[in-house]
Amino acid sequence: MITSTKNRKIIDLRKLSQRKHRRAQNRFVVEGLQLLTMAVDAGHTPLEVFFCEECFAGETAPALLQKLRDAGGALNPVSSAVMHAISERDAPQGIVATFPLFSAEPGTVLAENTAPAALFILLDRLQDPGNLGTLIRTADAAGASAVIMLEPCVDAFDPKTVRGSMGSLFTIPLISAGDLSALTAALRAADIKITGADGYRGEYPWLPENEALRGRVALVLGNEARGLSQDLRAELTHWVRLPLLGNAESLNVAIAGGVLMYQWVEQNRRMLQI
Repeated sequence: MITSTKNRKIIDLRKLSQRKHRRAQNRFVVEGLQLLTMAVDAGHTPLEVFFCEECFAGETAPALLQKLRDAGGALNPVSSAVMHAISERDAPQGIVATFPLFSAEPGTVLAENTAPAALFILLDRLQDPGNLGTLIRTADAAGASAVIMLEPCVDAFDPKTVRGSMGSLFTIPLISAGDLSALTAALRAADIKITGADGYRGEYPWLPENEALRGRVALVLGNEARGLSQDLRAELTHWVRLPLLGNAESLNVAIAGGVLMYQWVEQNRRMLQI
């Protein structure tokens, strides 16, 4: 049993709160029984599993621990003090695990999604991990085919992003894109509209003549502080906006994205058979 926070494994684990160490170690931390269950059920292989039976409550944690073992995770029992040191919860549930970093390939995702109604979420250099986590979760709920993150973007494996995604991080393809021209060329070649969201440009999505969210769409959401970048604006084929009826100058990107994703669902409900 690991009883000291100065243990090499614990030191390396705690370093994973920083992006540079996640990249150096090629892994990230997952905590929470629900998130861990979703990760394993989605086919992700755990690397190291740190557990403390003193912190278990009920039968869920022991069953999950066996599941993590069966999936290939290396089990490391730790003391209660160590578990409290590595957990971000006030009341740890008793299991913290690491998983390899992962990313989907744009060409593969586009080739696998040829339906006449398909939604891709393209995020323009987001900065806030909470916004990214919420958008991943909402994209999953709305049936999006992938979330594409235009770099430099906040890390999808930041602990706040992982928590905010509520497990959807493991169930929807995530694409990290550095070459904007290649990305937009691939989207156009796949007959996908590149629709930018801007509060002062375009038409409301529910207007009958507005086709910006109909069919195969890449919904582009801008940076929290700067909105849509100029280089990305030049690549857009359609625009859409939401009304700002009060004194607010803009909507939070996660809120706007959620509204527009479900406008896409509404616009395509017949093809989606809902």
